[in-house]
Amino acid sequence: MPELPEVEVSRMGITPYVEGQTVTQIIVRQPQLRWLVPDELQLLQGQVIRRITRRAKYLLLECDLGTALVHLGMSGSLRVLPASLAPEKHDHVDVILSNNMMIRYHDPRRFGAWLWQAQDTMHQVLSKLGPEPLSDAFNADYLLARAKGKKLVMKSFIMDNAVVVGVGNIYANESLFCAGIHPKRPAGSLTHSEAACLVDEIKTVLAAAIAQGGTTLKDFTNVDGKAGYFAQELRVYGKAGEPCPQCETVLERVVIGQRATVFCPHCQPL
Repeated sequence: MPELPEVEVSRMGITPYVEGQTVTQIIVRQPQLRWLVPDELQLLQGQVIRRITRRAKYLLLECDLGTALVHLGMSGSLRVLPASLAPEKHDHVDVILSNNMMIRYHDPRRFGAWLWQAQDTMHQVLSKLGPEPLSDAFNADYLLARAKGKKLVMKSFIMDNAVVVGVGNIYANESLFCAGIHPKRPAGSLTHSEAACLVDEIKTVLAAAIAQGGTTLKDFTNVDGKAGYFAQELRVYGKAGEPCPQCETVLERVVIGQRATVFCPHCQPL
């Protein structure tokens, strides 16, 4: 599943070709994605795309009448292509632009979504999200306040989108390791200094992933390019049984919330 860095890199990749362009046509070939594509999406036609922003893992195509919300789901991708290019299998939505280009949405598993948010409203999928991890609102004081009294284990706590958005499984593993915090510790046991360290590590890990993605993902205007996961320098994720990169203790694996979790029992004591 594309995580926050992949979605942010998608936003950066398509923005130069899309912002400021007028939508001339909306083509929906397959309306049944994760949710039914709403008829209101046609309101984009004739509108100028003012900005492309991101909230959590949703891309927001903003215009004067409202905003199209795009979620890539498990297997979705966006590309900017010539408007004349014939669709292939799993090309479900095209947004045709005034520069004779288009945004093409490709999604083999159809777990993604295209939604509509009217001007001056907030769609329900965005209404209960926590702060962006790279924003100033996500800080040690905030995290400590949210953790107070919580028995939920740390890994599940930081992966809760109501606490902070975008800390997927890979980044939770990496951040907890870098902060020296055991993934099964109760969130309520967090100290202020640990919260500060964990916030810093989450920001560092995500920022590095975004920066690396910006240089390793294929061109968003290349029809043969396959947007997806980019190479990352991971310290513990997927490396159970290997020596810890810090102390050489054998890394251990447990399952938390049905997700594989790798940690160092020496560097991350329970």
